Amino acid sequence: MRIVIQRVNHAGVNIAGKVVGEINKGLLLLVGLKDGDDSDVVKKAAAKIAKMRIFEDEDGKTNLAIKDVGGQILSVSQFTLLADTKKGNRPSFIKAMKPPKSQELWQDFNQELVKLGLTVKTGEFGADMKVDLQNDGPFTIVLDL
Repeated sequence: MRIVIQRVNHAGVNIAGKVVGEINKGLLLLVGLKDGDDSDVVKKAAAKIAKMRIFEDEDGKTNLAIKDVGGQILSVSQFTLLADTKKGNRPSFIKAMKPPKSQELWQDFNQELVKLGLTVKTGEFGADMKVDLQNDGPFTIVLDL
């Protein structure tokens, strides 16, 4: 599982001119699932993100987690995070988990975040999405599990 975590002031997903998911302060998560990922990996990733201290406290130190700042999550499935670019000029996505299992695990991941008390908005699995965001910092982390 590979997740690009972006701390944002706001973010939204648009499909065919319609907003389907939108948040203010929080985290935009671009989520890629690979073959071999399972519910244990999903639970571990959700717990890690919920506890990750990447928001600033009153002293400007990154000591606060998303719940501490009342932040929300926008989760977007993105299989292209698993691209292999070692050979040739065309990326290979052979390591990316195929649907419907990847869709099921992405939905399970989002539900795990909700179980941890977080507000989660999503894009739409497999859709042609336009993602708008204002990165705060910028502050971007790649989580590989």
